Amino acid sequence: MSSGRLVPGAALGIASLPNLRDVGGYPVRAGGRVRTGLLYRSNDLSRLEGDAVAAFARLGIRAVYDLRSEGERAMQPDRLPPATGHVVVDVVRDSTAASPKMLMERMADPRAARELLGDGKAAAMWTAMYRELVRLPSAREGYGRLFTDLADPRNLPALFHCTTGKDRTGWAAAALLMLLDVPDDLVMADFLASGPYLAPLAQPWLDQFAAVGGDPELIRPIVDVRPEYLEAALDEMGRLHGSVEAYFADGLGLDRAAQSTLRALFIEPA
Repeated sequence: MSSGRLVPGAALGIASLPNLRDVGGYPVRAGGRVRTGLLYRSNDLSRLEGDAVAAFARLGIRAVYDLRSEGERAMQPDRLPPATGHVVVDVVRDSTAASPKMLMERMADPRAARELLGDGKAAAMWTAMYRELVRLPSAREGYGRLFTDLADPRNLPALFHCTTGKDRTGWAAAALLMLLDVPDDLVMADFLASGPYLAPLAQPWLDQFAAVGGDPELIRPIVDVRPEYLEAALDEMGRLHGSVEAYFADGLGLDRAAQSTLRALFIEPA
């Protein structure tokens, strides 16, 4: 499980997976680094085909954890190599807000989109969603399943993803990096790194919305990666739990021993 060196947060260069990144490579405060080659994050895998299949297979991923809703999975099912397991962990199942599938449908109707997202509602909705990623029972259950499985080396290497790999995936990556004691500025940098990689995916959505008469700026808060989104989740975690260790223990069901196991697996000593 030793790791080579890579640029932390860098995309791995598979065109159909522009936000596919190794979670590792970052330094931890006590010395050492987060191991590489064990855990990956990505946008959805529905476009995995051709030469990309072989490139993906070379990563040796045993399990893919799909954080998306049922509607998203039905619209864009993952395409995986035969030996790769697929685990559904729908973290927003209990949300009463607009589903990602509903948002996609509203983008076909500028008037409906403006009613739902106009006058600052889009940014407020996304900020509230990040708080839900900490608070919802389905989020606690789903992230608890994800991190419990990641504490078992038989499930590694693994990958987790949502649709774009920036929101539900972004919180999962940030939470783990915080537990591993990666400095806060690097956790935020990793979170924000999704923005440039997702531009090729986001632009067609913006263009399509403009083509049906919508204002692309209306939906920009949904496609953007903004510091205040992660800050909202961090604030909710602090309000409910006080620390990342308490969040893992009381929110996700990973006790001190399980947290120590994660650190032992994912931190490469100096």
